[in-house]
Amino acid sequence: MASKIKAIKTNKFIPLLSGRQKRFEEEQARLPEMPDQAFVIARALHPKKQYLTVKEVITRTDDCKSFVLVPDEKRGTSALAYFGAGKYLTVFEEIEGMKITRAYSISSKPKDALEGKYMLTIKRVDGGLMSNYILDTWDVGTEVTVSAPEGHFEYQPLRDAKTVICLAGGSGITPFVSMAGAILDGDEDFNMVLLYGSRNKENILFYDELLEIASKTDKVKVINVLSDKDTDVSGDGFEAGFITAELIKKYAPENEPYSVFICGPAAMYNALDKELPKLGLEKKYIRHEMFGEFHNPKTQEDYPSDIPETVSITVTIQDETRVVTGSTNDSVLQILEKNGISAPARCRSGECGFCHSHLLSGKVYVPKHLEYRRLADFKFGCIHPCCSFPLTDLVINVPASK
Repeated sequence: MASKIKAIKTNKFIPLLSGRQKRFEEEQARLPEMPDQAFVIARALHPKKQYLTVKEVITRTDDCKSFVLVPDEKRGTSALAYFGAGKYLTVFEEIEGMKITRAYSISSKPKDALEGKYMLTIKRVDGGLMSNYILDTWDVGTEVTVSAPEGHFEYQPLRDAKTVICLAGGSGITPFVSMAGAILDGDEDFNMVLLYGSRNKENILFYDELLEIASKTDKVKVINVLSDKDTDVSGDGFEAGFITAELIKKYAPENEPYSVFICGPAAMYNALDKELPKLGLEKKYIRHEMFGEFHNPKTQEDYPSDIPETVSITVTIQDETRVVTGSTNDSVLQILEKNGISAPARCRSGECGFCHSHLLSGKVYVPKHLEYRRLADFKFGCIHPCCSFPLTDLVINVPASK
């Protein structure tokens, strides 16, 4: 074999070069369409964006509506990405020149995605730019752009106990509605005890839907906790007052571990932060989903004093540097958006890390319950603009919006 190899004359290959070059020139400049099935599946499950339209609008209360969204084939979406119960969609909108994103939990059950529909349930809030815009402008036929389903607020059998005490407040009920539907469909396998805090019966969202699910499976139990003193709470399924450690223990299983999932407004988290330690649970059994953006950092006990009302931020994004001003009551992300800068964002509560940016100078305040940065982030000066509130003038580098 060695002698044969030595006998090969390399100049014999030279005439082949012109033939190969001719073949190159005759072929198309791009690769032929040969989709890899793994990539096809990945793109279907994790599209960068989904283009939808509003098919139906359901009025829940005077200040809350559900929007049924279906694929918009004309704009390139023929099927919806599947999701696990508890996931959210990021909605992309441009409002008065500001490119805004907001995350909303999916309230429909996972199997509905296979039938071509998502449901988002949105409640009006004071100063809620995106929520109020959606409630005022979305109607049947409105074109909507959203992300793929995202988030980590879901049941994990290797981490979570078999029974989950779900604590909800206001429109924070939405991921639990999806979970309850998934349990009924057999897509989730755990026991749900839902304690849902509302002011009165008129403010309860999905009352009939949850009652129907609970009537069809013994894995879902629903307790409505009503805070108005004059509200009638007689009968099964109602409690008066607020969600406390004592109330949680009343409905928790005896002599076995249980998990606690929480989703609601900031005021609910502040109250439960004082109650949850009384349960004596391991940290892994407590899961939070910050519902909506955090506002009013100055109300926090550890917020520093003598902070200016406004600051300037020097921001570099896509090799362009701008200097903007904003209120210290707004997050860095909110200040950028209000100045027309499109910055990457998804969860808007510090958890996903999508807005991860580099703080070159200045100081920021991050509420304790929104502090998800790693040790390396502190070492190299990285922040999450969505939950970082400026205390001084800042200089930051922000990645381009994806």
